[in-house]
Amino acid sequence: MLADRDAVSDPFAGELFLTLAMEGRLVIDAVRADAAIADLQRTLSAVQNRLHVLRVRQGRPTWRMDDLPDDLASDVVNAIFADQLSPGRLEQAEVELRKYIEAVRCARRPGPPPGAAASNTPEPQ
Repeated sequence: MLADRDAVSDPFAGELFLTLAMEGRLVIDAVRADAAIADLQRTLSAVQNRLHVLRVRQGRPTWRMDDLPDDLASDVVNAIFADQLSPGRLEQAEVELRKYIEAVRCARRPGPPPGAAASNTPEPQ
């Protein structure tokens, strides 16, 4: 089955997540929120590293891949390839990842105190 083109044209939902979090409709317990924030920050760092590589390369059009260490050459190739497949997506991802991080921070709620039993039953009135 082919994907709906409208559904994949903008895969980011940072504004939606921010709105839901600010309205209190997105709530994440502290442990999961902290883990998600750490993962998102690592992803943001990787995106920023690729953008840095692209910006450095743009300033040096005569940059020779043979002059780079193997591990750096691989990073350069990956960054260039990603940018050629989807020009501008790395910049968009950088902006959206910041929104995701802010949304998760806003949605973060402390968990129950240590030793407290979680209950799904409503309290008697």
